[in-house]
Amino acid sequence: MSKLPDFEGLAMFAKVAEERSFASAARAMGVSVATVSRGVSRLEERLGARLFNRTSRRLALTAFGQKLSESAIRLYRDAEEAEGMARELSARPRGLIRLAVPMSFGLRWVAPILPEFFRAYPEVSIDLQLSDATVDIVGQGFDAALRIALELDASLVARRLCPVSRFIVAAPAYLKQHGRPKHPRDLRGRACLGYAYRARSEAWRFANGEGEEEVITPRGPLRVTNADALVPTVLAGLAIAELPDFIAGEYLDDGRMEVLLKDWPLPVGGLYFVTPSARARPAKVEALAGFLAKHLSKPTWR
Repeated sequence: MSKLPDFEGLAMFAKVAEERSFASAARAMGVSVATVSRGVSRLEERLGARLFNRTSRRLALTAFGQKLSESAIRLYRDAEEAEGMARELSARPRGLIRLAVPMSFGLRWVAPILPEFFRAYPEVSIDLQLSDATVDIVGQGFDAALRIALELDASLVARRLCPVSRFIVAAPAYLKQHGRPKHPRDLRGRACLGYAYRARSEAWRFANGEGEEEVITPRGPLRVTNADALVPTVLAGLAIAELPDFIAGEYLDDGRMEVLLKDWPLPVGGLYFVTPSARARPAKVEALAGFLAKHLSKPTWR
């Protein structure tokens, strides 16, 4: 007997077990009923046990067949998926991409470049979810996501597109009234705004060039689930906030905000393109990955 598993026989058995009919399985697989019957009989002979109890009116799995059916059906579906993915990879990019992106970043830097993507790939469409909450891309059925983080789940496949810095900022009006903090400890007792989806925790973790560290938990009149909502209160001169460079950049450039504690920078994170697994990605996802890498690897906000 060949040591190579009888994949064809297992596939035919799986389809018959799923359809509960030799005729229905043959139609679904595009072969004759006789071919399916020979395949299942060959597998039974190889395994030394019956898989089905057959009568003129009824087809039922034996106890042995029932135990084997789940594994065989799973093997059949994995093979279908592998073939489908291979066909898609060999074809031009087309189809729907479900993409999750942080809201502020998506509105500022992803949505504006999508028209160019659609012109380049007219057969691809995108279902774009904008949310600062970290989505379960596997459990929620996303094809890909952009993540801004210090570190990522090791189960995901990630491509780092660019660094993302974070700054502690305040408006000149705030500094004129309350003075400029010179050490992270000076932030205690001040109005410091909070962000609910901050990586790891809400604490601000500072470190200087001499290796000293300081941890401050922001306390203030406002806590938000989207960092853009912090901007008006900061611009009004009422509080201090932490903002990523892709939001703070325009306000720092025109002087409406200033960076505080430059000698105590926060850890630098990154912008990542992530997908669920290491298996070969469809052409449509590869096209999007390459497009975003091209446009976001050297961002204008830096």
